[in-house]
Formats: sequence, structure tokens, C-alpha cells
Amino acid sequence: MSNEFLWVEKYRPKTIDECILPQSLKKIFTQIINTGELPNMLFTGTAGLGKTTVAKALCNQLELDYIVINGSEEGNIDTLRGKIKQFASTVSLMGGYKVVILDEADYLNAQSTQPALRGFIEEFANNCRFILTCNFKNRIIEPLHSRCGIYEFNTPKKDMVELCGQFMDRTAKILQDEGVPFGDGKALAELIMKFAPDWRRVLNELQRQSYNGSITGITKDINNFADLFKHLKSKDFKAMRKWISDNMDIETTAIYRGIYDQMYDYLKPQSIPQIVLILADYQYKQAFVADHELNVVACMTEIMANVEFV
Repeated sequence: MSNEFLWVEKYRPKTIDECILPQSLKKIFTQIINTGELPNMLFTGTAGLGKTTVAKALCNQLELDYIVINGSEEGNIDTLRGKIKQFASTVSLMGGYKVVILDEADYLNAQSTQPALRGFIEEFANNCRFILTCNFKNRIIEPLHSRCGIYEFNTPKKDMVELCGQFMDRTAKILQDEGVPFGDGKALAELIMKFAPDWRRVLNELQRQSYNGSITGITKDINNFADLFKHLKSKDFKAMRKWISDNMDIETTAIYRGIYDQMYDYLKPQSIPQIVLILADYQYKQAFVADHELNVVACMTEIMANVEFV
């Protein structure tokens, strides 16, 4: 599949100015470009905020050679050392130092690979800079924190309206370029407000809906939680699993949130703390699992076994 087929790649911002970022962050990155000095950096924040995009944009604007290594796919110490050493030991064709962008660094083993990475940063300090990206900075060991400047990408609420407006303009232009009608923009705004600030998720959803010929917005809501609670109470695993399967086209966090919002109507008071802990645990795991449906079914199974219904 060509990257040009994927809108998230085809329309990936090439400069910091094009990135959808709070002004405080954009000002810092613009200053780095103006000075030409790129430090070792740790970008942290939830998925889809533009961490990797910013890393690439900084390298492009500073005209630096860079390599992207995915920590979740290439986390083996020997693979990491081999790739970094091979890249760092050659002369940059563009002059100056090189940059290793280590994506999803929080997937690297904290007992073995992350401590080794600390050594890589020091070993190649004369020729390389490192930019690490992660969703959860608490999974990055402290020695790496101390060797990198930490940049928080999570969007403050006060900036959300402005950023959504900027992304609305960006996506409207993309849809026009792709020849996809989006009416008065209501459906587009609905999608942005639902998934923001996960800009990547919005763009992927827009591309998915474009195959139908137009943008329809949020076409389905979960409104039958009574059925789910009935299946959980009766311990009807087959019916519960079918309910989950039928609703997996909805954001999984909406399932957890729906149960949380309606639990007082279906559970005995003494079970409320237990179900809150279960929901929080599985929502956290959702960021790491390969099969989201299996994770939700596992959550419902634990609820079946551990809570009491009215």
C-alpha cells in the first residue's frame, strides 16, 4: 500500500508552522529551528497529537539526516544497536549531525533496552541527536528523562476550540482536494469534536467515510446498554460477546464510559468501586493490546464474575 494512498501520510505537515499545536509548543519548536540547535528530546502525549510529525518536520526544516525506528517493532537491543550504529557511524550527506527518531519508546523494555539506549545516547553524542516519542512518559526510565528535554503534547482545554477550528479548515481543504462533498460542514465538525485532539483518528475516519461518497459524521450511537447489563447479570457469555461484536464499530472508550455512566441503575452500591477499577484497568490496557474486541470481552467477563447486580 502506497503511503500516498493514506491521507495521514499524504497530508502529513512538512513544517512546524503547518502542525496543529498549542501556541506554547509551536513557539518552542520555531525557536529551535531559528537557532539551528536540536537537543535530545522526549515527546509525550496521547496518540494522534502529532509527535512523530513534529519530529520529522524539525529534521526536514533543519535539513538533517534522520532515521525512524519503531520501538514496538524493533525493540530488540541488538537490532537497535545495529541500526543506530550503522546510521550514526556514516557521514551525513546533508552536513551536520544526524537524528534518530525512536517512535513508541515506551514499548522498549525498561529493564534491558531502555538502559542500553542511555548508553547509545552518550556513545553517539558527537554525531547524533535522539528524539523519543511515547504515549506514557511514566514508562520511560528516569535516566532517559534526565538526558532529554521533555515536551508535553497533551492539549489544554483552553486551546482546544482554536485547534479544532484550525483542523476544521485543514480537513475541509483536504476533502475539497479529494473531491469529497461534506455539505454544510456539520458532519465534519461532529467528527472533529468527537475524536479531537486525536487528529490522526479524525483523518482516518474521514478517509473511511469518503468511500461512501460523502461525509456522514457520527452515524451510530450506543443506546442499548440495558441489553448489555442484562447479559452480564444473567452471565450469558454468548449474548454478551455478540453485543460487543455488534458495537465494535464504535470507539471502545464509549463502551467503557457508557457502562460507567449507567452502572448505578444496574449494580448494587457495594459493587460500584469494583467495577470502576475494572473499567479503568481495561481502558488503560486498550492502548497496548493487538485485539481490542478481545480486550473488551475480557473486561465484561471480569465484570460478570466480580460484581453484583440489582
